[in-house]
Amino acid sequence: MVTALSDVVLSVAPGDHLAIVGPSGAGKSTMLNILGLLDRPSTGEYLFDGEPTSRLSERRRAALRATQIGFVFQAFHLLPARTALENVQLAFLYGAVPRGERVHRARAALDRVGLAHRMSFLPGLLSGGERQRVAIARAVCTGPRLLLADEPTGNLDRANADAVLGLFDELNADGLTLVTITHDQRVADRARRRVRIEQGRATELPRTPDATAPPSVAVQGAAS
Repeated sequence: MVTALSDVVLSVAPGDHLAIVGPSGAGKSTMLNILGLLDRPSTGEYLFDGEPTSRLSERRRAALRATQIGFVFQAFHLLPARTALENVQLAFLYGAVPRGERVHRARAALDRVGLAHRMSFLPGLLSGGERQRVAIARAVCTGPRLLLADEPTGNLDRANADAVLGLFDELNADGLTLVTITHDQRVADRARRRVRIEQGRATELPRTPDATAPPSVAVQGAAS
């Protein structure tokens, strides 16, 4: 058995902006999967807004993921035969939001990320930066409290990466809690807090000034 995380204690405050850094294989993806309720820690407990999650039913965990957590990945994960608007609406696939409301919220999310003029475009007609912004719109259109981003600029050139990071800054300034996994020092430096994971152990690096609200998301223990 391989222990991916060991004796990790981490608290994330509402509205926080945290970057998780470290070498490949250090446990960063395991941390993101636990925070996103995709995996369960083998020991310890993960509290989401004060609610213990380790023994929650899969239905309850899925409901939290669908309504409270947004995900952004390096690979975009857009359906090539669906328009930008249709891809964003996929965020409501597991909810009970009426179709008219889904369309309204998807349009508003695309407008929020600066793509109101690209709603009818297929992903193949969009630039890499535009595709990532569609993915961000999909992640935030449900109104999540926590946004998890895994190497969100990994497939982007410098200009598009800077545009996406600027959008993250705006979303965070609006109160969205943001946790980013990255190998890119420029991305990490945009966060107010940085945690380094190495050999399964987490160390908080010197923080930049800001955000000292009480924690609402916490994970403690180990995962294998």
